[in-house]
Amino acid sequence: MSHETIHVIGGGLAGSEAAFQAADAGSHVVLHEMRPLRRTQAHQTDGLAELVCSNSFRSDDAEANAVGLLHEEMRRANSLILRCADAHKLPAGGALAVDREAFSRAVTKAIEAHPNIEVIREEIVDLPPPSWRNVIIATGPLTSAPLAEAVRMLTGEESLAFFDAIAPIVYKETIDFSVAWMQSRYDKKGPGGDGADYVNCPLDETQYDAFVDALLAGEKTEFRDWEKSTPYFEGCLPIEVMAERGRETLRFGPMKPVGLTDPRTGRRPYAVVQLRQDNALGTLYNMVGFQTKLKYGAQTEVFRMIPGLERAEFARLGGIHRNTFLNSPKLLDEELRLKARPALRFAGQITGVEGYLESAAIGLLAGRFAAAEASGRKLARPPETTALGALLGHLSGHMSDGAGARGAFQPMNVNFGLFPEIDQPCTDEAGRPIKGKERGRARKRALCRRALSDLAVWLENAGKVSQ
Repeated sequence: MSHETIHVIGGGLAGSEAAFQAADAGSHVVLHEMRPLRRTQAHQTDGLAELVCSNSFRSDDAEANAVGLLHEEMRRANSLILRCADAHKLPAGGALAVDREAFSRAVTKAIEAHPNIEVIREEIVDLPPPSWRNVIIATGPLTSAPLAEAVRMLTGEESLAFFDAIAPIVYKETIDFSVAWMQSRYDKKGPGGDGADYVNCPLDETQYDAFVDALLAGEKTEFRDWEKSTPYFEGCLPIEVMAERGRETLRFGPMKPVGLTDPRTGRRPYAVVQLRQDNALGTLYNMVGFQTKLKYGAQTEVFRMIPGLERAEFARLGGIHRNTFLNSPKLLDEELRLKARPALRFAGQITGVEGYLESAAIGLLAGRFAAAEASGRKLARPPETTALGALLGHLSGHMSDGAGARGAFQPMNVNFGLFPEIDQPCTDEAGRPIKGKERGRARKRALCRRALSDLAVWLENAGKVSQ
């Protein structure tokens, strides 16, 4: 047990994971969360690790997908977030989706019950005092203005920011299933699923064109002057922004009809809107890829043009909020410490990773680094051949050729482009030549095998946390 207290500021995915990892390694942790004393633009509850946008942690394929690989690495590293996600997963094809309320309750219960964690509900409005010698700032993309300004003044860096958007949620009972049907793309079965995990609403060419016209004409949220130069994150564009890039953009993006067959016609529809289960009861469904900056009135009018959703009732309409992140390659060291003040570590989306999973992964690493420092040890970085190490390499600039120092650093999801290269497999396990599209999948499988092998060595050397 370390006698040095670790302070974690922020009880989101990254902060909760960081607190758990540090506490499970034997450190005393104080987790500071400002809700319910102060709300954010996006949160609805007081629970820790609340999911404010999608309820999906994306692909759970650990054999050939970088996201699924990160899932598996975090499971093997005893991630609290993955443990709670697995315990409350919902049918979602090949994805890992969760009942968001049950998931948040499970994380909150685990944190509050941990003997080494003290939760204090308070807002930290300035940089922590010098007496806090081991701090993790995991305040997320919605860092309160006073704290964000204090960090900016300390670093001398102008804040980098982008807009992120939230998709609407529909009551299932208001969907017209004489038009819509249940099916996963290519009938793919995922965790807890049966190959029919998504609601599909089909559009023919005329309906699609009318929908795009209405989407483009709909009244949208107006940004304040200081917000107008803020770019969107490419991985989470509002649907109307995608539509502005060309009339076919949606049909090759979130409304692509591939792998789906309309049972009424026996054919693939021209375009399709998919909805994914959002709670364990199966009463709420999230409109996949439909994050939006349309005003509320326009949302109900435009989205009810979708066949099957003419009488849809919305449990939550979409929205948009401003996210803030650091120029991490320039400001942070290889253990996520602020170079200008090494007592401060950062974790989660504020570091420049994008997505629930990636935020929690950086929280996992920050918690482990902080616990090692508190006990007088130095924890080696995970190999960059692993998904955890590749993300850390992105933040340190290892995999970006110093782009962050030149001002080109941008938020990033985990992807195989962050991994060191591997020799392309030429034959399969049976010795047969690998040809065509299978070559790409064989390469991804090889990257995943290498990652999990190297992760096992890192975990063994680092010392696995207690169960």
